[in-house]
Amino acid sequence: MKRVFLILAAVMALGVTSCKKYLDQVPDDVLTIDDIFKSKTNTDNFLANIYYYLPNEHEQRFTGNENSGPWYAASDESKYTWSFNYTNDMNVGAWASTDDEVATYWTNYYKAIRNASYFIQNIDNANTVEVNAGLKKQYKAEARALRAMFYFFLVRTYGPVIMLGETPIDINASADELKLKRSPMDSCISFIVSELDNAAADLGAAIPGGKEYGRITSGIAKAYKVEALLLAASPLFNGNTDYANFKNPGESDALITQTYDATKWEKAATAAQEFITTYVPSQYSLFKVSDDDPFVAAYKSCRDVMTTEWNSEWIYARANSGSYMRYDRTPFHAGLPADEHGAGANGATQAMVDAYFMANGLPITAAGSGYVATGFSSFQAPFDDAARSTYNQWTNREPRFYVGITYNNSYWLYQTGSDPIVTNMEFNGNSGRGQSTSDVSPTGYIVRKDVAANDDSRGALLLRLANIYLDYAEALNESNPASADILKYLNLIRERAGVPQYGTTIPAPASQADMREAIRAERRVELAFESVRYFDTRRWKIAETTNNGPIYGMDMTKSGTDFYKKTAIETRIFKPKDYLFPIPNKQILINSNLVQNPGWQ
Repeated sequence: MKRVFLILAAVMALGVTSCKKYLDQVPDDVLTIDDIFKSKTNTDNFLANIYYYLPNEHEQRFTGNENSGPWYAASDESKYTWSFNYTNDMNVGAWASTDDEVATYWTNYYKAIRNASYFIQNIDNANTVEVNAGLKKQYKAEARALRAMFYFFLVRTYGPVIMLGETPIDINASADELKLKRSPMDSCISFIVSELDNAAADLGAAIPGGKEYGRITSGIAKAYKVEALLLAASPLFNGNTDYANFKNPGESDALITQTYDATKWEKAATAAQEFITTYVPSQYSLFKVSDDDPFVAAYKSCRDVMTTEWNSEWIYARANSGSYMRYDRTPFHAGLPADEHGAGANGATQAMVDAYFMANGLPITAAGSGYVATGFSSFQAPFDDAARSTYNQWTNREPRFYVGITYNNSYWLYQTGSDPIVTNMEFNGNSGRGQSTSDVSPTGYIVRKDVAANDDSRGALLLRLANIYLDYAEALNESNPASADILKYLNLIRERAGVPQYGTTIPAPASQADMREAIRAERRVELAFESVRYFDTRRWKIAETTNNGPIYGMDMTKSGTDFYKKTAIETRIFKPKDYLFPIPNKQILINSNLVQNPGWQ
């Protein structure tokens, strides 16, 4: 009987079922073809094995572990205290193609791609009694969409990659047959988009519930089509002459097109419009919470959209995340019971704190914003039960600021029924360096967003409707700057966030360039700490500015008023090569046709 090599891993079962080792009773992790598809249980488990490789972006302790990510702290949003977090190496230019961490996604996503191709090729042979024709069609489409998504995750990280095609490579293939070249970026995107369209045609739009949470639907496939097209249209990959010599061995054409193509923005805008027209509001809508106080309603809406699982705004999430997010973002709070302790080691940067708007919708640098840089006032935050003395920089800010940032002397309620506490990050405070040298913020701020009591088992959000609205506004501004939809969808985000809309008390941006900056500023705040900023600054080619030079926070070595001095935390180094992860060195050594990314060795 023919035997097939399978790359097996712990399975993330679909929905809310527990994780387990897939068919670990089979010796040597080798399974016959007949065993895989002779029962619905085995078929489901093998498909779940493909789902398992989806990124878990709740897990940001990037140490080369499967599914985790470096995206917050490797951007200008935050920093980790702990030296074991690889982002600290990335941020000072101390990473290399030989590091195990850079191989994480390359290795895992290609495992998933190969298994998905094998599944697509063989699902039609499944037991027809237990797996009927309708299920086969659905399962094949799910695997097809997942494969396209894994390719998307690869290209946004490494740039153009090797496209393996429809048929998985035979394990008995010769070394020469495995020496494949990278496909041009445009070809990668074309394949991803085509596969997502094909998958969507065979998938239903209805969002599954219960144990089926996390299954791919047509809406998910179409949403990732938008993401892929937006990436392809962006400056990093659209006419980027910095990559003029980025070519496969023996080929004359660059892997990144050297001619700017405005129609790529049109394609992204059209895909976003198609998604909105088809799936909003029938399947998705902006999540909103009611409250008698409009400011509190906006705060709760922007807070709970992240922590209320599978709400109307969630397009896609990884089920059963499992992470240390709650611990990383809960302050140390000396004196509390062990189960209410945190580390607070994921510290927001001063640049991110300053990016949030004022309550009147203006940036802190704008005339008339009301921003005060020094002194203290009595102020009640929307999460607080009373007014308390607050540093003026943090008063009268927009609701999303209070969702995103824990600042000094802010109120903390671990969960309903627990005792409230005030977080103090001064040197001698309950969450200061006098209490711990490791479980402490590095910046004097702690990321507050997306902390939930059930952190070990909830879904990890990957994509939500607000992201698509902002994608649409951005793509339209680049392709059709006169479109009224730009302001419409930008304002829908601001309305939910409880800040004045452009064209009301705040003038609408007057030019395409002004609108571009407004959209980027809105993305930065709305999608903060959602693994978006890292990729935005790179696809826009601005990371040499945003992630280069000193980052700032409060003075963690001091107490009292001295704590509030803006202090350089570290000096970051970003070089042009850092726009893309390097191809793992081991892959370069075994494949002479695989060209390394520019600037890497």
